[in-house]
Parts: sequence; C-alpha cells; structure tokens
Amino acid sequence: MHIDSARLYRSIDDLGRIGAYTDADSGLQGVNRLALTAADGEGRRHVVARMHALGLTVTVDAIGNVYGRRPGRNDALAPVMIGSHIDSVPTAGRFDGCLGVLGGLEVIATLNDRNLATERPLVVAFFTDEEGCRFGTDMLGSAVATGRLPLEEAWSLTDLGGKRVRDELDAIGFLGDAPVLVAPPHAYLECHVEQGPILAAKGLQIGVLSGVQAISWHELTIRGTSAHAGTTPMELRRDAGVAAARINLHLREMIASGRFGEMRATMGCIQPHPGLVNIVPGRVIATVDLRNPDDAAMGDSEAGIIGFYDRVAAEEHVGITWRQTARTPSVAFDPDVRARVAAAADALGLSHAPIISGAGHDAQEFARICPVGMVFVPGEFDGISHNPRELSTPEACANGVDVLLRVALGLAE
Repeated sequence: MHIDSARLYRSIDDLGRIGAYTDADSGLQGVNRLALTAADGEGRRHVVARMHALGLTVTVDAIGNVYGRRPGRNDALAPVMIGSHIDSVPTAGRFDGCLGVLGGLEVIATLNDRNLATERPLVVAFFTDEEGCRFGTDMLGSAVATGRLPLEEAWSLTDLGGKRVRDELDAIGFLGDAPVLVAPPHAYLECHVEQGPILAAKGLQIGVLSGVQAISWHELTIRGTSAHAGTTPMELRRDAGVAAARINLHLREMIASGRFGEMRATMGCIQPHPGLVNIVPGRVIATVDLRNPDDAAMGDSEAGIIGFYDRVAAEEHVGITWRQTARTPSVAFDPDVRARVAAAADALGLSHAPIISGAGHDAQEFARICPVGMVFVPGEFDGISHNPRELSTPEACANGVDVLLRVALGLAE
C-alpha cells in the first residue's frame, strides 16, 4: 500500500498558494503565513475544509491548535497522532511543517480510499506558531498542549506591534473552546523536510530522527546614546550598534574555540534606533539563537555569552538587558518508534540513517508525554529552508509519507 504521490504534491501546491509572494532577490514564489495573520487564518480554513472532506471530526482548542480525528474500531483507545504546523516564517518555502500536516491527511485519504479501519483512532493535528518568530517563543501551541507553557502566559504574549496572542486568535476565528491540555496519545509521529544538507550529501532517502538538539533564545535591549555621527568623538560615544556587533562576533569566536562542542549561534535580528545614516545608534534590539546537541555544552555557552554581555556593556559604556524567550533541552526520541521508522524504510527499500534535528519541532514537546518518532526527507539545494528555494521532490515527499503510513498503521493496530 502506497500513498498517492501526485495528490500529496497537489495539496502542498494548493496550500503554498495561500500567503504566496514573489521574492525580490530570486524572483521565486515564497510563502508568508506568519502565525495568526490573515494569511494564516486562510491557510487554517483551507486545511480544516480538507479535514472535513475526509470525514474527520475537527476540534479547535483555546490556543488555536486544530485536531482532526478519525475513529478507530476501539475508539476508547488513545489515538496515534500525526502532526506539525502550517504557520511559516515571512520568507518560507512550501514544505516546512506543511509536509507533516498534509502528509498526515494523505495517510487518512489512503485509508479512506481502501475503506480500511484501524484499531486505534488516528488524529491529524496542526499547532499554533511553531516557528516562534512573531510572538517570540517557538512551539507555542504544542508547548501549551503538553503542559510546558500555561495558557494565560501564552495568551498574553505580544508581537512587536503590541498585539496579543489571544486577540489575534480571536481575530482570525481560531480562539477555540476545547481544553488545551491534550490527553497523551499512544504515539506521536511527524514527517518533515530535513532543512539541512546531510541526507542529500550522503545520498540517503530517509532520516530516522534520534532527537532534537537544545535551543536557547535571548532578546537583548542595548541602550547607549544617540549622537551626531560627525561631531561626536569616537572615544566619547556610547554606541549600541558597536556593542551588538561585538556580541555577534564573540559568538563566532566561541564556536571557533571548540570549547562548546557542536555549538551553533545566530543573531537573526539586529534593529538599531533611530536607524539613520548620520546618527550613532542609541538603542539596539537584537536576538541571540543558541543551539547545541549537548545540554552541558549548551549551559556553558549560555554562561559564556551572558558573561560577555556584562563585559561589553562595561567596555562600550552601554546598558544591556536581556530576557529568555525560549529554552528547550535536547530531546531523545523513543527507541521503539525509531526502530519502526527504520523497519518501514527497509520494507520499502529506502536507504536511511539516524540523524539529529538541528531545528525545533512540535514532536519534541510531545516527547514529554508519549512515545515520539520523526521521519526526515531530503531537500534540494543543500536542504535550504526558511527560504523560497526550499524544495523537496514529489518522490522524496512520497517516500517519507509512505514510511509515515506504515509506522502509523503498525502503531494503530
């Protein structure tokens, strides 16, 4: 039994047209469905309509997570859940998150085509603001669903314009009334593009996820003094922009030192104010994204960069305050589910290998409450993601969802 590859890819294309834009640099079509915007609302309604068309019972909880349920022969049993997200970064491609949700719906469609029931129920879910780039914390919906983040705290988060999560859920019609704490599924599965170059470089068709590395996000406010760029002597400046630049360069020096294991670091946002050519920046808002597969090395790197905040503040005569906007430890996935993913790939004649995820996923939140497994498929162009060039072929997507189908059936029976 195989899924319908053409139908799956059409569904990816259909959703990809919602929030589509033309990238000014490449001329390619990208996707911008930032969480809880009008485009996200339209995408959500599109997927919910597909759920209804497949005969699923749809519920929406108070953080906007959406669940489509297919009953089992023994409907009282805990379900097998397949999930991911459909929100995107502002410069996305068509596959990140969407393959997992639409792949789950393709599993349901394949079972419906053959009129096959499963012993356990199957649930396909998508979760609110997995990306985290609007409200400042990643895996928002699944973190609430699994109990890591209280609902009231999640509701009160704001974007840069001061708009609250709760109000934006209401504005797009997805402030649901179902309880947010999800009953632990029998297992949780997620199929995802790799978002990296490893599978393609090794000529592998499937990645069997061993887990997800630790993630730590900081938001910095650096306060100096705005001044005239031509008349203020260099030694008298309190330049917030220089302080931000020094932090960014120090992150690279930390990585080069080799003292922090496989550390990765990014300052993805550096916003100087007033942001004018002839004025010394008096304030900078910046972010620091730290990643590490080793929790101890992550702790060391956090301590190292926090200590450097104090040092650069003193040396540049600026004030630096920071807050933690996200923090998740490394997560190891269930050995039995991993073995099932590998066995399904073997049965389909697909090459595979273990791989750890450098990106965060909703699966890591569910690992707190149930057995979890993930299937990675390779991407083209060195696996580039969060970019309109993001691409996974119809064959690669079908391979991943075929594996997903076999694993879901095995667990549901």
